[in-house]
Amino acid sequence: MWAFRGLPGGTMLFWMAPFPLFAAGLALGPAVAVGGALLAVVLLAVVGGGTPVLVFLALFGLPVPLLLLAAFRHGGVTLDLPLALLGLWPCFVLLLAALFLADDGGLEPAMRRAVELALARLGLPAPETMVAELVRVKAAAIGFWSSLALLANAAAAERFLARRGLLAVPAPDWTAARLPRWYPLLPAVAAGLLLASPEGGDAVPLSGLLILLVPLFLQGCGGVHARLRGSRARLPMLALFYMLLLLFLQMMGPGLVGLGLYDQFRRRPAPRNS
Repeated sequence: MWAFRGLPGGTMLFWMAPFPLFAAGLALGPAVAVGGALLAVVLLAVVGGGTPVLVFLALFGLPVPLLLLAAFRHGGVTLDLPLALLGLWPCFVLLLAALFLADDGGLEPAMRRAVELALARLGLPAPETMVAELVRVKAAAIGFWSSLALLANAAAAERFLARRGLLAVPAPDWTAARLPRWYPLLPAVAAGLLLASPEGGDAVPLSGLLILLVPLFLQGCGGVHARLRGSRARLPMLALFYMLLLLFLQMMGPGLVGLGLYDQFRRRPAPRNS
């Protein structure tokens, strides 16, 4: 609500909203995280109304308990299904939004209005070419950053609890995580739908493809960490890697997806329990 009302620091607090849910779930079990999400929904409904509730549910309230329920299996923590959910959940929300907005012309007009409004608020020109490109990838960008926010908050909660000895189970090695074997089929299907989509109407399949590639991208990042383990220059090399990633994401992103695919099929699968 701090973010929705435009108060100072609201954006930072908005993206930190999953932290207490992850902390509760990792310390006390997924059921506590489910209860926390329900409590948050009730409080938001009382003080904020429908829109904040829907945004919270789509970005944090539903995916956090799902990730925890998927992770706490087989008497420990497994990361294969949670890693896949970082692509599956945003893609599901994208398809749901496309169906919901079908009677209003579809998702693309809604994205166009949002892009034009954002550019107008920033006082920037809105040439048609730039707007068209932003519309094609805006949904994917939202999915990408929401997945990163979930991952970052989960890692922060895990580290916070581990330092205090409050984790319910031992922390797994995230660099060894592998997606389920069936997952690479989904980006392939999305790529086929993108190729078959008409010109000017490919925003949904393109965003779906980019969102489904996020887990492979993260798996590639894990591969970089794993390969640098034990190196004396590990920290400066990782700092350089992430600096280059921020500067040249469009070039390094496909390479990390390729590394993720390589690790998926060529390296030994991660153990199921840690």
